[in-house]
Amino acid sequence: MDSQTAHDTDNVKPAPKKSLRGFAAMDPQRQREIASLGGRAAHQSGHAHEFTSEEARAAGKKRHARAAAAAADAPRA
Repeated sequence: MDSQTAHDTDNVKPAPKKSLRGFAAMDPQRQREIASLGGRAAHQSGHAHEFTSEEARAAGKKRHARAAAAAADAPRA
């Protein structure tokens, strides 16, 4: 029987590190600039969602409820 098995990891080389491309390779400031342009374009073309006061109120209640639940679950020091 052969001394090497399928589980022999002595000769396994680590995978080469992939280089970042496109948006992921940009610095965070440049990413923010590009993303803000997309948001502006959506508003100008009329495709952006604009919250009504009722929707905003419901979203705020939901967010505050989540934050309160997370704070209650957090360990005390």
